[in-house]
Amino acid sequence: MPPKDIEPGEPRDWLRHAWSNLELAQTKRNSKVLLEDLCFHAQQAAEKAIKAVLVFRDVPFPKSHNIRTLLDLLPKGLNLPEEAKEAASLTDYAVLTRYPGALEPVTKEEYLEAVRIAKTVVQWAEKLLKN
Repeated sequence: MPPKDIEPGEPRDWLRHAWSNLELAQTKRNSKVLLEDLCFHAQQAAEKAIKAVLVFRDVPFPKSHNIRTLLDLLPKGLNLPEEAKEAASLTDYAVLTRYPGALEPVTKEEYLEAVRIAKTVVQWAEKLLKN
């Protein structure tokens, strides 16, 4: 069981994990890999990238997978791309994809959209952390 209070860690570590999840989300799909599972990794990539920025800016955040909640914590003036604002739509993939039947099957278009959004968020976070 993880400890109750986990230190936020280093922004670069969060970003490294975000890139890893993005790579997993873009994994070539074979017949046994569900699009729901790939969307889960897209959501995780966006979530961890946002958390990297929050840690970088010393903004505390709750233990939450709700991307809207995390986006609302971002300081003003960070020039979040319009596409990245769509990341809140990925929140359902964080939990509901773990339970068969909780969501309608993900379409290829929904999967591609999830990856596009996640990639935008991760690239935005990378750029912010470099400055």
